[in-house]
Amino acid sequence: MKRQRILLVDDHEVVRLGLKALIERHPDFEVVAEAGSAAEAVAKALAFQPDVVVMDIRLPGETGIEACRQITDKLPDTKVIMLTSYAEDEMLFAAIRAGAAGYVLKQIGGDDLVRAIEAVGRGEALLAPGLTKRVLAEMRRAAAREEAAAFADLTPQERQVLALIAEGRTNREIAQALFLGEGTVRNYVSSILSKLNVANRAEAAAYAIEHNLKDYLLP
Repeated sequence: MKRQRILLVDDHEVVRLGLKALIERHPDFEVVAEAGSAAEAVAKALAFQPDVVVMDIRLPGETGIEACRQITDKLPDTKVIMLTSYAEDEMLFAAIRAGAAGYVLKQIGGDDLVRAIEAVGRGEALLAPGLTKRVLAEMRRAAAREEAAAFADLTPQERQVLALIAEGRTNREIAQALFLGEGTVRNYVSSILSKLNVANRAEAAAYAIEHNLKDYLLP
């Protein structure tokens, strides 16, 4: 493993001194710069281009999350580990969206922090123990919201028509199944294609299957 060049960011000098002493006990780690605010963190990151930034999530002025976003936008090869005293879901997800490669609690042991730096240095993503379940749960909720939104513009009848399209039914078969006229079904199909912004029935069927339409049909 190559020598990891590290930027430390915390608004408390004593904390930085402690982190630096801990990190530099590792023979492959070198603290190349320190910063006490978000703006200084971004400036130091651009100046020193470290491999890893270890940064407190709460900083004076802009937050560590905003600094993380700017650093990862401008230096995509630099990995950012966010440090926090509290396992707050809102901060956790904001940090992930900002591009943080790791999110760990300050209460972790020194060896765990070293392993976190090693992990993100290898290109891995890392969460503190106990946070992974929260992320997975939020991902499931986000996926459910996305699926529900996928059919938000369709009326209940259009969803029924789309479900039958996904089964490969013809307009005549759909009309018979739903007790509608073929002309009415054609109008429904045209409306569905327009609302879903797809070109044909095959694309509409694929869309319905991909977004689990069956879960959003009235019983």
